[in-house]
This record gives sequence, structure tokens and C-alpha cells, in this order.
Amino acid sequence: MILMNDFKAEPPELREAMLGAARRVLESGWYVLGNEVVAFEKQWAVACGVDYAVGVGNGMDAIEIALRALDVGSGDEVITTPMTAFATVLAILRAGATPVLADINPETALLSIDSAARCVTPKTKALLLVHLYGQVRNMKAWLDFCAKHGIKLVEDCAQAHLATWQGKVAGSFGAAGAYSFYPTKNLGAPGDAGMLVTDDEAIAQRAGRLRNYGQSIRYHHPELGMNSRLDEIHAAMLAERMGWLPEFTERRRQIAKTYQMGIKNPKIRLLASPEESLAHVFHLYVITCEQRGALQAHLEQHQVQSHIHYPIPIHHQEPCRDIARDPQGLGNSERHATTCLSLPCHPQMTDSNVAAVIAAVNSFQGA
Repeated sequence: MILMNDFKAEPPELREAMLGAARRVLESGWYVLGNEVVAFEKQWAVACGVDYAVGVGNGMDAIEIALRALDVGSGDEVITTPMTAFATVLAILRAGATPVLADINPETALLSIDSAARCVTPKTKALLLVHLYGQVRNMKAWLDFCAKHGIKLVEDCAQAHLATWQGKVAGSFGAAGAYSFYPTKNLGAPGDAGMLVTDDEAIAQRAGRLRNYGQSIRYHHPELGMNSRLDEIHAAMLAERMGWLPEFTERRRQIAKTYQMGIKNPKIRLLASPEESLAHVFHLYVITCEQRGALQAHLEQHQVQSHIHYPIPIHHQEPCRDIARDPQGLGNSERHATTCLSLPCHPQMTDSNVAAVIAAVNSFQGA
């Protein structure tokens, strides 16, 4: 079976380096908010081209802390997309703000700027832009949009590790960016982990307090925070994995390019190619098909695993059925949710694996 992710196939050298990192932490005797976290925060800030990075427990907490650090909360509205992981909207709700859902562009599955414009109200305080599937697009238009409406831009970079647009890295465009290092991400830890990035010292300092109970110095709590600290062991392992990220990312791009050129089936639609060669890191390679269920069964028969990202748009989730949205509806998101399918696109795939996936997709004839 060609898997969506295959951690066991990672290079033995990487596994040994991660074991060495864990041993280093255990031998240090310091397990929380120590030198490993500080070192990885500096390493990730440099990689993202920002001044500050704050390690947190997971990507959802990174979004919530970013919003809270920007004083986005009760009475404020945050525009975002229904085509995302539930954590994106849950973070807005946990910050005390009100999510407002705008529709997507069907060619990319990214947030539609026209739909977002219809969602702006006097209560709009921020835009949470999700770099879905690993793609960064049209950032000048989004920066102009936020400036025009006087709102803050926060980036959900959970799937876009080091994707760049015109030389700038995801997370460095807005007031703050939020990264997830969940195991399946392009840069993943063996567990939950996250990072907030920013160029604003005040945001970084407040985020550092909020992740640690609201504590400024030991036992002094000027505000109510949370417990969301990046573990020393995860930080140490992520620092080791960072050395492999460029090679792994390039392999994802090679696979995606081969898919783009090789998939030739009238029943399959590919998403738009990236605007720039480095603007997509292909955390996921997504196609659409009107007969998705039949296609997924066909792939399974040909020993190709596939997943759906995401089958249920946010406004169809039970706790969010009454959530505010574009007055013209979210039709593109609903259609995408019923047709999208993710193919394997991980760096451990061989050329023969890639060819087998293409052959399986091209041989699908439909019901």
C-alpha cells in the first residue's frame, strides 16, 4: 500500500539524530522552557525571516495566542474560511471572538477576497488567512485588503512550512503567523507542537506570557494565560528535523510536478498551479472528482491510500451551524468538500510509487 505518510521509511540517520536529541534533553535534566526551546525558536525565526518566534503546545494554541496578543476577543469578528481544519475556527472561538466564514476560490480552494469583502462589518477586527494545502498566493492583495479595512492579518501556516511568495516566507506577512508541528506536517514533531512568529516585539512578549499561565516573571501573573508550552524534547527533535526540511520539501515539489504533468483523466480536475515555484510546499496534493467515492475505492483496490481534506465544511459541523457567513452563501466550499481528494505526496515516496499513483488515477473510468 502506498501510504499518505510513511514515518517508518524516513532515513535512519534522521531517526538516530532524533534519538540523540531526546538523549541530550534527558541528560540535561531540564524539560520545560529550556535551552532547546530557545534555540529552536531562534532557528525557526531565522528560517521564517522574522524577528521573534514563540514555541507553544500546538498550532491551534498558536492561533488563539496570536489573536489574544492582538487584543482580538469578545465583540470582535474574525473572517476566515470554512475549508480548513476545525482547529482554525475553534481557536477564534476560544479567543472569545466571533468567526465569520467567507467562501473559497474553486481554482485554489483558498479564501476568496471578494467573498471576504462581503463579510466585513464594523466589528471585523482580523482576517485569519489559511495557507491551505501548503500554498501562499496573492499576498499583496490581502495586505491591501487588511490595510483598507483597518484590520489585522493573522496567518494560519499549519500546512505551509517555509512556502514563500516574492521572497517572503509564510507567517511573515501579517501581524503574526501560526505554525503547527503535528507529526504529519512538512516539519513535524513526534507529538503536538506549535510556534507563533512575528516581527512585533510586543506581540512576542505577550505571547510568551500567555503560553505560560500569563506569567511575566516567576509567580507574577499580570493576566490570565494558558498552559501551552513547546516541550524541550520536541524542540530538540524539530531542530534536528530542520536540516532535512529543504530536501524533503524539494521532493514534495518534484512529486507534485510529476502529478501535474502525468495525471490525464477527464474525470479528474487539478487545482491551479502555484504562482511561483516556491509558493507551494505541497503538504497535500489535492485533486477533485465528481465521483470521489468511486475514485477512492478504485485507488484502494490499486493499493493507493487517499484522504479527504476536508469532507465537512465548518458551517456543517454541529456546533457551527449558525455561524456567521458570506450573505451570498458558501457554495464553492460546499462543492469542494464533496469532491476533493488528497493523493500521497510525501518525501519517502519512490519514483515507482509516484508512477503507480498516476497510473491508478488515470485508469479510473467512473461508475
